[in-house]
Amino acid sequence: QVQLVESGGGLVQPGGSLRLSCAASGFSLRVYDMRWYRQAPGKERELVAGISTTGGSTNYADSVKGRFTMSRDNAKNTVSLQMNSLKPEDTAVYYCNGVALLQFGVRFEYWGQGTQVTVSS
Repeated sequence: QVQLVESGGGLVQPGGSLRLSCAASGFSLRVYDMRWYRQAPGKERELVAGISTTGGSTNYADSVKGRFTMSRDNAKNTVSLQMNSLKPEDTAVYYCNGVALLQFGVRFEYWGQGTQVTVSS
């Protein structure tokens, strides 16, 4: 079955840390640019972080710069999001996303089912 599966969400106190993981099955992540998005209740989905196919380039939303770190392990077919110094405003459902742009304009995109992150005392 072709899918992305997130894990690692949960409840954490402000200032705490969580590490989200996203594992691919049924396909290889090697040719996919990967991203983490999040969606808080009543808000639009927003891009949190992205990483290139080789992991050589990353980018982050201003709201998480310096606190979140995205990485990937193509050999293990996984990507991760290390989240430190968490704030209540980081509370959201976090989604893993992968996009591949292949020859002849062929585009593949996959989404995970999401994992809940709640930051609260």
